[in-house]
Amino acid sequence: MSVSIPLLPHTVTLPILMKHLLLTLFLSLSGLFTFAQDPIPGSVVPHAIFYKLDGKSFSTSNLPNDKKSLLMFYDATCEHCQRVGTVLSKRSKELSGINVYLISLDEVESINYFMNNYAKGLPAMKNVTFLRDKDMVFIPLFHPKQYPSLYLYGKDKKLIYFSSAEKDVPKFFPLLKK
Repeated sequence: MSVSIPLLPHTVTLPILMKHLLLTLFLSLSGLFTFAQDPIPGSVVPHAIFYKLDGKSFSTSNLPNDKKSLLMFYDATCEHCQRVGTVLSKRSKELSGINVYLISLDEVESINYFMNNYAKGLPAMKNVTFLRDKDMVFIPLFHPKQYPSLYLYGKDKKLIYFSSAEKDVPKFFPLLKK
């Protein structure tokens, strides 16, 4: 026996509707679990294309291998991100020996606001690059838990340390010197 649901534009039987609902639920839960995975220390930086604020593309495959790289995934309106941006700005001298990439899904105007209000000293540094993730590839490739998420990669482009907790930011600084 099949039941028709008259509210849909065409007649759909209940078993087909249930299959679609179960598939949607499965895919949603799979995405949730994928998003919640911690990046594994020693894993190689994923290949991704981001965009500089002038629109030019930047590939993670072009990360320099002469020094460590710190990637920060942030949202310009996130209070935790703003506080981390301020800490990084205040401790900018300690960042001078590494490459720093601040990556956001935000529009250029929001990124500029973040730079001017919370990461004031960073834009002037030659080793700091602000990037846009306009193709939305960061989340499926890097698996952040929340904003902000920080990833420290070695010269070999392998993950040294990951955290998405604001309180862990001081743990990164000793790792920069090793």
